[in-house]
Amino acid sequence: MEFDLANTEVVLVAAPKDFRDEELFIPEDVFSEAGAFVLTASTTKSSIHGSQGGSTEPDLHIEDINVDSLDAIVIAGGSGARQYLWHNESLLGKVREANDKGKIIGAICVSGAIPALAGIMKDRMGTVYPDPEALDILKGHGEIYVDEGVVVDGNVITANGPQYAKEFAEAILGLLKQRLLTTI
Repeated sequence: MEFDLANTEVVLVAAPKDFRDEELFIPEDVFSEAGAFVLTASTTKSSIHGSQGGSTEPDLHIEDINVDSLDAIVIAGGSGARQYLWHNESLLGKVREANDKGKIIGAICVSGAIPALAGIMKDRMGTVYPDPEALDILKGHGEIYVDEGVVVDGNVITANGPQYAKEFAEAILGLLKQRLLTTI
């Protein structure tokens, strides 16, 4: 069955610098090719720069994300995520709101710590890049760490790192399609 994702909105969130390029651009391509409307958000609307040399201009500030209109919020990792996103209260609030409204939440690499920091992962399974600080965050927030490439627990999808970017994006896409089927 062919799916029309034209009315599906995905917001990709990335740090203003040192996000991991593959974790932003591969999901962006996967969602766009499937017909979804994709927006990028960051702490700035100025050009943001990945650790591998890529750059883009975000469509919106994190605080301007409209959780009611989106179907999924997906957070790219990379060293910049730790510095700019882990403790960004606007982002943590958007993740909590998205979870409360049953929206899909994706987080890859060290950004896998963000759902835990938002307080939505107690007794839920997830993965993260095996950085000691990120692992401590998961443990400290009651998350069940699973040492796998991609982990799906309800509406939250986490992935280990850039080598899983395509599989991560496809898992999110699969959940979007599954939800679309239930509304038909």
